[in-house]
Amino acid sequence: MGLSIGIVGLPNVGKSTIFNALTRAQNAESANYPFCTIEPNKAVVPVPDPRLQKLMEIAKSQKVIHATVDFVDIAGLVKGASKGEGLGNKFLSNIREADALLHVVRCFADENVVHVDGSVDPVRDVGVIETELILADYQAVEARIARLSKQVRGDKSIQGAVDIAQQLMDHLGKGRMAVEFEDHKSDAAILLFRECPLLTDKKMIYCCNVDEAGVKTDTAAVRDIMAHAASRGCDVVKICARMEEDLNGMTDAEREEFLKEYGVPESGLDQIVHTGYHTLGLISYLTCGPKEVRAWTIRRGWKAPQAAGVIHTDFERGFIRAQVIAYKDFIELGGEAACRAKGLLRVEGKDYEVQDGDVIEFLFNV
Repeated sequence: MGLSIGIVGLPNVGKSTIFNALTRAQNAESANYPFCTIEPNKAVVPVPDPRLQKLMEIAKSQKVIHATVDFVDIAGLVKGASKGEGLGNKFLSNIREADALLHVVRCFADENVVHVDGSVDPVRDVGVIETELILADYQAVEARIARLSKQVRGDKSIQGAVDIAQQLMDHLGKGRMAVEFEDHKSDAAILLFRECPLLTDKKMIYCCNVDEAGVKTDTAAVRDIMAHAASRGCDVVKICARMEEDLNGMTDAEREEFLKEYGVPESGLDQIVHTGYHTLGLISYLTCGPKEVRAWTIRRGWKAPQAAGVIHTDFERGFIRAQVIAYKDFIELGGEAACRAKGLLRVEGKDYEVQDGDVIEFLFNV
């Protein structure tokens, strides 16, 4: 499994600039006017993980394969997008399958950068986007009800699905997020959300786009967004899109020195990926051999057979046991042989809960 993140926000808040910085490529047009992004921009980006290079050096592997994250940048939304204002919400379908949404919010003042509403007000801007996402979900559920209502005439067993969809539409009609829907865990609701993915049911990460002065100090605008995020139980990252652009083309050493000068512990990509993993409860385990070193993304709490299944379904179906070495032990002792000799290679069964950084070899029989 991978991580996919859809990028949303008003026009001209830095979405495409951040997309380009995250992907370290100039795929998305970035300009000082609204709606410069017309078509959705998509990119698959390796997940930064320095552990892989260290494993490769010890195991003398031929290559490294990183886990990946998919980014999708869509056209900016404006007030009334659900009614066709601006470019409307026609691109929202491109992010309905995303695992999480990165909501980019402009948190800096610059008279040379046009704001679609004429002034910088991050809390107002967040409200505009969230309202449009709710309205888009309302329309999606309304369409779902129309289809179900036709089907129920010949199949009364789906009346429960119609009822739960109607309750959800009423909930959205009150301006509330789908994630706040009270009957969220009933069988009917789970089926509805699976068949009709809703934008406001997704995990949200707020991305404060600040200027260089805002990198070192949290401004009032950033604090306001942090307070809003806290009220919703969401994570926040703070990024200077212009600074991130400067990182493109730098070597790893140059990039590290540049960030150090500004007192920034990690790049925007690192921040967003780490936050995305935290938000969605994801971790990575590692496999290591002469051909390759590889990171595999799973959900925290998964047992060994489930984790094996992301490599191949046969691994899960025919799971026998897992040979596990903690990453720290593998590095400190210099490889599998030394860990085995020290008794640090563990044999785990079906009930073992895989930990982040476990170096694993699965044994299976089909």
